[in-house]
Amino acid sequence: MDSKNLYSPSFSDTIIRVERLTVGFDEEVVLKDISFEVQRGEVLVILGGSGCGKSTLLKTMIGLLDPMHGRILIEGDDIVTAHGETRKAILRKIGVMFQSGALFGSMSLRENVRLALEEYTNLPREAADLIVSMKLDLVGLHGYGSRMPAELSGGMQKRAAIARAMVMDPQILFLDEPSAGLDPITAADLDELILSLSENLSMTFVIVTHELPSVFAVADRVIMLDKKLKKIVATGNPWELRQNTDHPLVYQFFHRNEGISHKKRRTPVNPLPL
Repeated sequence: MDSKNLYSPSFSDTIIRVERLTVGFDEEVVLKDISFEVQRGEVLVILGGSGCGKSTLLKTMIGLLDPMHGRILIEGDDIVTAHGETRKAILRKIGVMFQSGALFGSMSLRENVRLALEEYTNLPREAADLIVSMKLDLVGLHGYGSRMPAELSGGMQKRAAIARAMVMDPQILFLDEPSAGLDPITAADLDELILSLSENLSMTFVIVTHELPSVFAVADRVIMLDKKLKKIVATGNPWELRQNTDHPLVYQFFHRNEGISHKKRRTPVNPLPL
């Protein structure tokens, strides 16, 4: 069993602080008055059922959506109120991988990963391409820089999207449903990549997912959102929550496969005789 499954590591350096955050659209509140922290080097996973606000929370934390109320402090700077160079400085501390990967289909992997370097630095092309090659190597895509996204599997596209998110050497990576659409083996390989980056580069991860195997594989800590209550209903190490929670929603989430009775399970169909 991986060490993440045995205990919750001790972190003492807060890198993200969310304070009394309320988010929503127009007059519809999705999450109300929530607060939590993310520690440097931690892998925090955001859980919850469909429509509970997981992706909305992530998009607000990276500055894509404005909250109705509250603050999001990244190393002490509020991304909600920051403007100009201050906001650019905050954004350079984070990298984002969206659910679909969001690679530009008309660009090679090298061109996709190089985009941020071209936008935010004055590096010569040779230096930029060297950085791109290093990032592709880190995610297991050595030699694939000239490939187009359509030539790659779904898992390889997700790896390329992580390489692009890492190209500016951010301190924090936000991943939105990284395992979505992947088969179990490919998803497990992606989990191993996340663990490797976390442990070897001491990166901080904030991940939205509902895939239980991935949660147990990578999370130091989780927060669970409730759609009806519009708030956080549980936080802690996923293994400890699975064993000790008395909250019905949390219990149902972590034990959902155990609630299917034997009679309700799909029975195998007898093969036709040869």
